[in-house]
Amino acid sequence: MNDMTASRLSLLATRRRKWLLAAALPVLALLLWWGLSSSNGNGMRHLTETVARGDLEVNVSATGNLYPTNQVDVGSELSGIVEKVLVDENDRVKRGQVLAQLDLSRLTDQVVKSQAAVLAAEAQVAQMQATVKETRATLARLRQVAEATGGKVPSRSELEAAEAAVTRAEANEANARAAAAQANASLRSDQTNLSKASIRSPIDGIVLTRQVEPGQTVAASLQAPVLFTIAEDLARMKLQVDVDEADVSQVQTGQTAYFTVDAWPGRRYPAKIERVGFGAQTSDGVVTYKTLLDVANDDLSLRPGMTATAEISTAHLKDVLLVPNAALRYTPPKPSAAPSGGFVDSLMTRPPTQPKQAKVVGKESGGNKTVWVLQQGKAAPLEITTGLSNGRYTEVTRGGLQAGMTVITGTQKSAK
Repeated sequence: MNDMTASRLSLLATRRRKWLLAAALPVLALLLWWGLSSSNGNGMRHLTETVARGDLEVNVSATGNLYPTNQVDVGSELSGIVEKVLVDENDRVKRGQVLAQLDLSRLTDQVVKSQAAVLAAEAQVAQMQATVKETRATLARLRQVAEATGGKVPSRSELEAAEAAVTRAEANEANARAAAAQANASLRSDQTNLSKASIRSPIDGIVLTRQVEPGQTVAASLQAPVLFTIAEDLARMKLQVDVDEADVSQVQTGQTAYFTVDAWPGRRYPAKIERVGFGAQTSDGVVTYKTLLDVANDDLSLRPGMTATAEISTAHLKDVLLVPNAALRYTPPKPSAAPSGGFVDSLMTRPPTQPKQAKVVGKESGGNKTVWVLQQGKAAPLEITTGLSNGRYTEVTRGGLQAGMTVITGTQKSAK
């Protein structure tokens, strides 16, 4: 009897547990459905940020290369064999210093020859001067005789011949003087060529490249070959960057900037806009404008040709109302329709619906934008007028947005 009672009690307890489980399942399903279809964005929570006032700096990025303020290619006007090279790369040179020298033997001989020609021409001039003096004396004597004899002697033809001799002698003297001037000019030219055989630095600077060795033949028949490249005063340099056409309207002469180079990571070099080019450059369909920046390089840490990334400061605003750009891009998804078909239909799996962007008036019209703010836990649209932007924050110039308000920047799936 006791075994039968225990068996009945066990059966009743099992039936009671099954009944309680069956009754609890609909309640659990209802709670699950309510959690998934709540009004807070189908299990999504808002990402927000508080609006505040602050400083806004607007920069334009551009890349380019460093160049010396003045770079000169030194060549040779003369052809010949290089006799010696007196400098090497990285050497500091002064203006007029000899960098290299060609073989001087042929040029020296030419100068000696020209000097001899000058001496010969000067001797010819002296001879012609003596002839002129002689013919003038003869003419004067004949005129005295004619005056003493009342014109009887010498005859008129003799006087005319004497006058012609003087004229001829004076012309010969002039010709000899011209020949002497020509000989002197040839001498100066040969002396110039002799001096040009010593290749000198045109500026004070540093030798960047050397492209000549002793014994090398220099041929300058078609164009002057480049033997050395010299940079003037590397303590001042130029940074040439390419500014995109979308940003060139913001870049102006006199604006400040800073740049970085790979050789010195973490170091920022100051610079200043010197010139913004009007001529466009097109590369791979991208239009840019050449912009020059003046750079100080007192410690000579920068070198010509280095690639630099510049940040040009185009505007700096103080104590303005700032809104994050993510809030300007946010639009809430259109709420989906309530499920129909009863409780069982609500438990059936459906494909996820794609959120549709709500149409916001004035979102893309000029400087008018719409942001969504949280007011008493609900999202509400607020229209504002924006100004400058640095890509992360944007200035608010007008509208109902105030510091301390919370704007929605996005949504995130709630944690389960």
